[in-house]
Amino acid sequence: MDAMNVEMDALNKNKTWDLVPLPQGKKAVGCIWVFTLKHKAYSSIDRYKARLVAKGYTQTYGVDYLETFAPVAKLNTLRVLLSLATNHDWPLSQFDVKNAFLHGDLKEEIYMDLPPGISVTFQEGVMCKLRKSLYGLKQSPIAWFGRFATSMKKFRDDQAEMQNLQKYLASEFEMKSMGDLKYFLGIEVARSKHETGMLDCK
Repeated sequence: MDAMNVEMDALNKNKTWDLVPLPQGKKAVGCIWVFTLKHKAYSSIDRYKARLVAKGYTQTYGVDYLETFAPVAKLNTLRVLLSLATNHDWPLSQFDVKNAFLHGDLKEEIYMDLPPGISVTFQEGVMCKLRKSLYGLKQSPIAWFGRFATSMKKFRDDQAEMQNLQKYLASEFEMKSMGDLKYFLGIEVARSKHETGMLDCK
């Protein structure tokens, strides 16, 4: 319940939805709670996580979604970037944007059932009209990517110090620093101080 309350606080803080009556002729997508354990680098439990996920598999193309897109970093691209960082002795840091998808704005008109297990004062027939992309929706990845790309373009100067970039991103999104890059997409990265510019990727 504590984890669910933390998720609900994040949903409310991001103004994820408005409570409105379901318009005639519209259908609402369902939602479920997904519970997971977040682990630290060496498998110890970090925290309990509850995420409200929309049942995106009930969406209809052309009705409540159009484009779908999920940006994925190719392993070869990652290796090239790590190689550049090694050769130029660039620092590598890692950040986690909390509830990333909730930062994406929805263009489509989507209604969702009220979250199960949460007591809300409402009139009969009231649904959640989504304003933000929610995990599970088909268009959530592209909505988040668009929002993040817009913020990065606003920053403009890609030569600025990493600290300034971190401060800027923190002003745009709720995020936490995860320190020097150690794990990324299943790859363990270790920098050797004995051999200049050497990175070991496992």
